[in-house]
Amino acid sequence: MITSTRNPKIQWIKALQGRPRRRKEAGVFIVEGVRLAEEALASGWPIQLGLFLPSADERLQRLTAALQARQIPLEEVSPTVLQAVSDTETPQEILLVVQQQNLPLPEKLTFVLVIDAVRDPGNLGTILRSAAAAAVDAVLLPPATVDVTSPKVVRAAMGAHFRLPILRLSWDEIGQILQKHLLTVFLADAHGKIAYDQANFRQPFCLIIGNEAQGASAMARSLAAQSVFIPMPGKMESLNAAVSAAILLFEAVRQRNR
Repeated sequence: MITSTRNPKIQWIKALQGRPRRRKEAGVFIVEGVRLAEEALASGWPIQLGLFLPSADERLQRLTAALQARQIPLEEVSPTVLQAVSDTETPQEILLVVQQQNLPLPEKLTFVLVIDAVRDPGNLGTILRSAAAAAVDAVLLPPATVDVTSPKVVRAAMGAHFRLPILRLSWDEIGQILQKHLLTVFLADAHGKIAYDQANFRQPFCLIIGNEAQGASAMARSLAAQSVFIPMPGKMESLNAAVSAAILLFEAVRQRNR
């Protein structure tokens, strides 16, 4: 059992949790909790290291046994050690360091989401979760969007990282993909031209969700063919980016399932 926070493995994980550059250099991200650890194991993605607390919980015991059967390095640690490396106030009994994989883009794209300059990790993670639930073909992230491997993003996404092609690209690369697949580009905008339920989401399309405060960037606006808004009878200026994304994505699902 590891009981010292000075252990090199513990120091390494602490650095990964706090520094996006270290995660990028190592090509990894961290998942915490039994549910996300189960998702990671089921995905088949390489797992470099796991930490867990001694527990009588049967679900956790089954999970650690399955990880050991895959010959994944596991270390039993003390509560103090897990607390030191956890991104949450209450440690989640198990933590895994997962090797990041890039899921390939489908040959044909008809339902794409671009998340433009969203800076709040919780918002980005929640949008990814909604995108996975809506069976979006791919999520494209321009440079100004928050790091997708942030612990808060991973936690809020609830396993979406293992299900969605998520690519960080330049705007030029994004434009090339949209043009190649002949996607009509819709921009979510509180001052848009057409109500969201009047937009044609049955055609191959891309939806752009912009920054929480400033809205979409100039590059996003230059790509958009149409802007859509969500009517709000109440006296509020706008909706949260994650809420707006969920409404628009599932309007697309509704139209496509008719």
